[in-house]
Amino acid sequence: MKGTPGGEDRRGRAALRFVVLLGVVDLLADATYEGARSIAGPFLAHLGAGAAATGFVAGLGEFAGYALRAVSGYLGDRTGRFWAITIFGYVLNLAAVPLLALAGSWQAAFALMVAERSGRAIRGPARDAMLSHAGSRMGRGWAFGLHEALDQLGAVAGPLAVAAALYLAGGYRTGFAILAAPAALSIATLLLSRRLYPEPERLETEREGRGLPRAFWLYMAFVVPGVAGFASFQLVSYHLKTAGLLPGAGIPLAFAAAMGVDALVALASGRLFDRLGLAVLASVPLLTLPVAPLAFSGSAVAALAGVLLWGAVMGVQETIMRAAVGGMAPAGVRGTAYGLFNAVYGLCWFAGSAAMGALYEVSADHAVAFSVALELASVLPLALLLREVRR
Repeated sequence: MKGTPGGEDRRGRAALRFVVLLGVVDLLADATYEGARSIAGPFLAHLGAGAAATGFVAGLGEFAGYALRAVSGYLGDRTGRFWAITIFGYVLNLAAVPLLALAGSWQAAFALMVAERSGRAIRGPARDAMLSHAGSRMGRGWAFGLHEALDQLGAVAGPLAVAAALYLAGGYRTGFAILAAPAALSIATLLLSRRLYPEPERLETEREGRGLPRAFWLYMAFVVPGVAGFASFQLVSYHLKTAGLLPGAGIPLAFAAAMGVDALVALASGRLFDRLGLAVLASVPLLTLPVAPLAFSGSAVAALAGVLLWGAVMGVQETIMRAAVGGMAPAGVRGTAYGLFNAVYGLCWFAGSAAMGALYEVSADHAVAFSVALELASVLPLALLLREVRR
């Protein structure tokens, strides 16, 4: 797309405003569901769930939160109704969280957690495709990094609010109930964004195209073991509680600190991605390898270090791994590409979390060995991907 310098500047500013608006939407949304996720593991334990059930719930919730994206991404490309899909997904995603305050059993809580993740799945590819259009003007690494940083401000605020509720009111249900406020504000901001930018695809600078390149499939081969070996926070928080490493209110505080690290790493890794390209993906296995050995240790200090490193990995994954998809996929199939990427991501996180939960019941060392082995296995497909890109 060509135009006058003044026109290009206006489109660049419009792209930045659009990214910031969606960042505010997710700031409020993350305050809602990350606040809930920070106490999900202890809440399930409070309702009588064991480690295997917690790992299964966490994994299936994440699977639902990504698997449905293959369908919603394809529908977005076929219908072009990215906004309608996005809005429906946010409503389902955010409405489920306050209802956890009413859950009377771990099975009911499980159903609501899956509903929350499903809503997140439905809106994910459509929102990311719209962000990638804006990112084609301002750098996709920076667009996704800025969005992730705003997103994680909410992920810090939500757990802090829940921690305060636990400290002052002493109950998980109060913590879930107060999250209705940011949920409502997020939906309101989303509707405003829709009104101001009804056609974000007009921000796209690249040509239309069909079909996914070989590099995309090599990328999927890298994602599979790397994500399967990445522990879910629900299982990590379960360990922190049952091992007596942190008090109840300390767990959401640790999660909030991890989300702060996430935000800082997102900004830095996004800038690096725009400068260095896919080579920055090498940081994913390097950062993930020590997470499980630290997080599942018997030391409170080491476990806290593992939680902070877990946040750094999330910052990299949510920034450069999403930006990479936008750079590989032509505009005409980008929703499908994001859907496939996230479906594979979710399936692998589900399988890995369920396996780690079962292994944890035998021994925490077994879960650690499983994680380390899979992270090492991701190095070969990453090397093949980087060689393909160099060609």
